[in-house]
Amino acid sequence: MRIKELFGKKTVFSFEVFPPKKDSPVDIIYDTLDELQGLSPDFISVTFGAGGSGNSRYALEIASKIKESGTIPMLHLPCINFTRSEIDSTLKEAQQRGIENLLALRGDINPDIPPVDDFHYASDLITYIKTKGDFDIAGACYPECHPDADSMIEDIKNLKAKVDAGADHLISQLFFDNDSFYSFREKAAIAGINVPIEAGIMPVVNKNQIERMVTTCGASLPAKFVRIMTKYEHSPEALRDAGIAYAVNQIVDLVASGVDGIHLYTMNKPYVARKICEAVSGIIGA
Repeated sequence: MRIKELFGKKTVFSFEVFPPKKDSPVDIIYDTLDELQGLSPDFISVTFGAGGSGNSRYALEIASKIKESGTIPMLHLPCINFTRSEIDSTLKEAQQRGIENLLALRGDINPDIPPVDDFHYASDLITYIKTKGDFDIAGACYPECHPDADSMIEDIKNLKAKVDAGADHLISQLFFDNDSFYSFREKAAIAGINVPIEAGIMPVVNKNQIERMVTTCGASLPAKFVRIMTKYEHSPEALRDAGIAYAVNQIVDLVASGVDGIHLYTMNKPYVARKICEAVSGIIGA
């Protein structure tokens, strides 16, 4: 099933997982997948090797496993570290495996790996994918502006180019201030971006991890969020529970405000995903 067909019928609720490290066997993630699929998400996205990390060889296999188990998979497809022929090969294998939902990305720049020049931007990749098959294509968006963009105006223009190229729906980068998302959503609508936008939510389970992530993606940390991290940073269980509660509050407010969907960055942690699902099950789709 194509993910774009889910929107408008309910608040779409989905997960992201990432492959194990390249020196680990792929099957170590299967127990995680079993637990996550037991929570009945609308789809699960699979990252494709951040920054050329080398574990992308597992992504297709994991996406296939998700599909075989009865859940819709979405395969991330970053272009910055892949040649045109590698993209062709991946698209062909995806079609053979019956994977029809893709998230087209530029990808993170790794200073240790020179970028490939076949595709400069996600919009270029989306345009190319459209010539290779009838895929459902999602794009990424940044509620607080892409770190490499000169301004929010420029970033919205680039996002419009993705949609005009054929992105069927969008998934946002993580954020911790819902007002930032609402402001972004309004700007996108004014720019004529009228495809569904899922809000990306990452529960805090580790202070250092979140600080690294926000440095990479440019998300801001509200004062109340910083207070939580500061108070509980030396108590892992308390920080996890506080982070879950914060994410739940975000989701409740987003759903009440008519968000198209919630995309939960699970960090491969089924316990966290389960606690959030238990807390919001009554409002998703209500």
